[in-house]
Amino acid sequence: MKRSSFVEVMGCIVLVSIFLSGNIVSAQEVLPAPPPVFKGQIGLSAKDSKPDFPQPIHAPQGAPNVVLILLDDVGFGASSTFGGPVDTPTLERLARNGLRYTQFHTTALCSPTRAALLTGRNHHSVHTGVIMELGTGFPGYDTVMGKDTATVAEILKQKGWNTAWFGKNHNVPDWQNSQAGPFDLWPMGLGFEHFYGFVGAETDQWRPAVFEGTKPIEPYIGNPDYNFDYDMADQAIKWVRNQKAVAPSRPFFLYYAPGATHSPHHPKKEWIAKYQGWDKVREEILARQKQLGIVPPNTQLTARHAEIAAWDSLNAEQKELFAYMMEIYAGYLSQTDYNAGRVLDAIEQLGQLDNTLVMYIVGDNGASSEGQMQGSLNEIATINGIPEDYRQVLARKDDLGTWKTHNHYPIGWAHAMDTPFQYAKMFASHYGGTRNGLVISWPSRI
Repeated sequence: MKRSSFVEVMGCIVLVSIFLSGNIVSAQEVLPAPPPVFKGQIGLSAKDSKPDFPQPIHAPQGAPNVVLILLDDVGFGASSTFGGPVDTPTLERLARNGLRYTQFHTTALCSPTRAALLTGRNHHSVHTGVIMELGTGFPGYDTVMGKDTATVAEILKQKGWNTAWFGKNHNVPDWQNSQAGPFDLWPMGLGFEHFYGFVGAETDQWRPAVFEGTKPIEPYIGNPDYNFDYDMADQAIKWVRNQKAVAPSRPFFLYYAPGATHSPHHPKKEWIAKYQGWDKVREEILARQKQLGIVPPNTQLTARHAEIAAWDSLNAEQKELFAYMMEIYAGYLSQTDYNAGRVLDAIEQLGQLDNTLVMYIVGDNGASSEGQMQGSLNEIATINGIPEDYRQVLARKDDLGTWKTHNHYPIGWAHAMDTPFQYAKMFASHYGGTRNGLVISWPSRI
């Protein structure tokens, strides 16, 4: 296994430029390319004339496919690849054959990280200093990305790649996400030739608000076993197979952004497993991180905040409920890693994986503490100040993770999933909010 130890990586667009050998776009080049000069001949008749069709754009010889996987609300210490308790075999397989980065940073929030990632620019420079729903009319915070900004998809498309986006968006201004449009800041207006996913911060995985392009669809109707995470992988596999069937020599850029592990945590039942209390889990994560070389051997755990209850101080009912909430979360992350693996397996079956640059980012910010102290049956209710008594939630334990709930785990689990760091999502002041795992694999070059 190759591992980059404590290497600072500030943006995946920079990485794309480095890894796609040779400069994709030189400093002097202008996109879109100007119309080509006509090199034929126009005579007085057809027989005296010579046509000259404009040639299609071709990617550089041997240019790789690019797969960018971005998970949501996953802390640095959640995945097994970074010492965590949740099995992520797809991520581990990539790490064994590639590079594992331990100092990759995000912005502590969804929309800003995603805007910076897709453009290679500071999130304020692309008007996304905050999530879409909180946009204000001030520079850097209005959420309206300017026409002077290009995404990596737009650049690659104009250089000969096919481009597609699957999963979460959360980069459309809040007042532009209806069927009234405008649609220029939707994926189809940002260089992506295909989009299949949802526009907002989160969606129910059993009854999702899905768009194909800009058209709302309801793929779960008539499908009682439907789960968006599986559907998203199926759609990505279908797109890759179609793309390679029609244009086998043309590289593709696939942006794969699951809803997991943002709330609601909605895995299929078979993915749910058992976990211990959050204090013990933190100790076990740190021990594994030291063994893997993820953190220095003298690393100490940050203190548990006084506001977070000690696991041993909880009563038996709270432990039963909170442990099950973590089981659901863990199952959600494992399921998502499995489905990402299905996409990569399909690429491998096409003989394309060796020349595919895969960047797997384990979270767009730290683990989410939005479940508050005791988790939630309906996170939207708690955000709006409607309290939930844990006994009422326990009475509906079997509904957690199903279409009947918009569930979230307690803050104690978020703190544990950010091991060894302090704080969580939304707090850019501490690494718990801004440090995420990253693995890069490119078999033919790494």
